[in-house]
Order: sequence, then C-alpha cells, then structure tokens
Amino acid sequence: MSRFRVVRAVPLTPAEAWRRLTDWPAHGRQVPLTRTAVLTSGPSRAGTRFTARTGLGPLGFDDPMEVVRWEPPRGDRPGVCRLEKYGRLVRGWAEIEVAPEAGGSRVVWTEELSVRGLPRAFDGVLARAGRVVFGRAVDGLLKAPSGAGR
Repeated sequence: MSRFRVVRAVPLTPAEAWRRLTDWPAHGRQVPLTRTAVLTSGPSRAGTRFTARTGLGPLGFDDPMEVVRWEPPRGDRPGVCRLEKYGRLVRGWAEIEVAPEAGGSRVVWTEELSVRGLPRAFDGVLARAGRVVFGRAVDGLLKAPSGAGR
C-alpha cells in the first residue's frame, strides 16, 4: 500500500473548509476526467456512499467509497472524515482532518491506497502521484467560491 499526505493552511473557518472538502460531487470537478456520483440520499454522514468514475466513455474505472467516520469540526475540536475505498481496481482509505488554526484552518488529507496489479515497487511513484493529484484537488476545493457545486 502507498501512503501520502497533503497539508494545507487556509483562511477559511473550519466549518467552511469542511463543507468544501466533503462536497463529494465537487471532487469530480477537481480531478481531470473524473465525475462523482453520490449513491445515498440526504446529507453526508457515516454510511454515505459515492463513486468516482475516472476515464473516457467505456475506458475507465470506478472508485467506490463509503464514509465510515463523520465528525464535523465543533469549537476547538477538529473534524475527521474517513472514507473506505472498496473498488476492484483501487482499495484503501482516505482521512480528511480539519482543525482550527490562527487565521483559519489546517487541513490534513491522508490517503493509503493500492492499485490492483501494480507491484509494491511502484508504491513511491504512486505516493508522489497521489500527492500531486490530491494536492491539486484539495487546493481547488478550498479555493472554490462559496456555494460552488450546489
């Protein structure tokens, strides 16, 4: 499994950073050739399921996920959201933490994943690619204008 981490300090309240980072359809607009479909109704919570589809037409793969931990930030307590990835090609987990920090929030996105058929010798390359792709996605989500994707 390959693990990587993306850390950002942003001038957003923890509640706003949390809202932007957990807007699942918006994730698909930040990663090239990807669309996200939420499969459960209602607001996000533990048990929310969604799938990120990456590719062009029939050439692509699904990355199904489920929220298994949902603790929005409250007061001085950081928020934590944990996703489990259970696809045929991509497996692992992601954890999003949003904590209050002077002047805004500190965001930590940690992900551990494996790609079926990819030898462990490529874990370092996968981690570097993950930092780049998810770093750009996190930056885009956090810079999105308020209400984007709604």
